[in-house]
Amino acid sequence: MLGLDEGKMAVNLARNTITEFLESGTKLDPDSMSLSAVFEEGRGVFVTLSMDGDLRGCIGHPYPDSSLKDAIVDSAISASTRDPRFPPVKLQEMSVITVEVTVLTPPEKIDAAPEDLSGLIEIGRHGLIVKQGFYQGLLLPQVAPEQGFNAVDFLNHTCIKAGLAPDAWLKGAEVYWFEGQVFSEESPDGQVVEKQF
Repeated sequence: MLGLDEGKMAVNLARNTITEFLESGTKLDPDSMSLSAVFEEGRGVFVTLSMDGDLRGCIGHPYPDSSLKDAIVDSAISASTRDPRFPPVKLQEMSVITVEVTVLTPPEKIDAAPEDLSGLIEIGRHGLIVKQGFYQGLLLPQVAPEQGFNAVDFLNHTCIKAGLAPDAWLKGAEVYWFEGQVFSEESPDGQVVEKQF
């Protein structure tokens, strides 16, 4: 678990990375910032950008395949310039964009019969990954409470995100869960808080 001060470091690292990349096209060296030891650990992470309450970009590393600091830098650049759902962020937009960083626990396959899955998932606690063949979709833990989903809705929407039928989780798709700590600016470049759901 990260403390609030570390969460603030994570959000500041993401914002500073995006600003530097949009200004100069260069990748911020995370070692230029004063970061605590947890940033050297392998962690999954997502960076989410919002504008006026609407999504503006969200990309991350579902698995702990690199250090937290490097995953944040990579995810921040990707969320701002490589999310295929949105045009690249312009520098002037950063004054109206809020930055959120979600630090993930390693995903684990849920070892349960498909019909039992919805009874195990805790809304606000669990994020989901659904996999089938080449298809994979992920929804972060905050998506379900923010969208008013129950567990069945959450499973259905994760399947849709994967490009599968909504009920694929009942028909053999693999379902994984993970947890996340969510650190977010309350307003653009404003105070950072840990969100609770």
